[in-house]
Amino acid sequence: MLVKSLKLFKLLPCRSYNNILLYDNFCTAAYKEERIKVGNCNINYVKVGNGVHNVLCMPGALGSIWTDFKPQVEGFNRDQFTLIAWDPPGYGKSRPPEKKFPTNFYENDADSANEFMKNLGIAKYSLLGWSDGGISSMILAAKYPEAVQKLVVWGTNSFILPHELAVYKKIRDINSWSKRMKEAMVSVYGEELFAKYWSQWVDCMVALYQTCDGDICSNMLKDIKCPTFILYGEKDPLVDKVHVSHLHTRITGSRIQLYPQGKHNIHIAYAEDFNKIVQDFLMQA
Repeated sequence: MLVKSLKLFKLLPCRSYNNILLYDNFCTAAYKEERIKVGNCNINYVKVGNGVHNVLCMPGALGSIWTDFKPQVEGFNRDQFTLIAWDPPGYGKSRPPEKKFPTNFYENDADSANEFMKNLGIAKYSLLGWSDGGISSMILAAKYPEAVQKLVVWGTNSFILPHELAVYKKIRDINSWSKRMKEAMVSVYGEELFAKYWSQWVDCMVALYQTCDGDICSNMLKDIKCPTFILYGEKDPLVDKVHVSHLHTRITGSRIQLYPQGKHNIHIAYAEDFNKIVQDFLMQA
């Protein structure tokens, strides 16, 4: 039932492409992309604003600056915030080298993000983490509490449920994707690398489920000490609502915001409202 393009559009875990232009077409001179060395990778990033509150945007699976955080790069208050959006190692334009997907790649991304911000000379910052980026953000906040000021996550999880894994397996083959969605990812990676990345990502989820009983980072949630904001679209077809209560009860002092009609990409579908309430949270003493 998942092979029909309409249903597949609702299930794909990365993002909705209704609000996204093809990757190379959007990257204009209005936003200067820069590069900085982190480990063995030249990280591609955009930095906007002059505010004292630094915010790092963490993309979802196979995500990049413009596929995942265009409304935030454009919409955040630049007097109050300095917003940094990056292509994580191996994603977007932060290549070569290619991305690897061992079962600890979320933690690797968290470590790389912390090193990235250090290399930028930013010792304290908040995190906006969507989907996969939310997982790495939670790990980063748990491992480096001295660096993370506040944490905002949405469409994310700390473990994998059986029916979620079944969805991933059904859409492993990119030829089952709709033409429009496939082209959006091919514009970033090319067809061959996109197919390789996506199958490896799905295989990693299977390995996590088999070797770790689906657990990704649940044991680390207790170590998150910063103020945390958990947002969730109640019609998210990819992240079960049980994850919201799980995160909320295990991250001390966390708060929740629900979007009753929202799906997986609430920061895009409800960009204006999302940006407002997230900025309000970040500015609270």
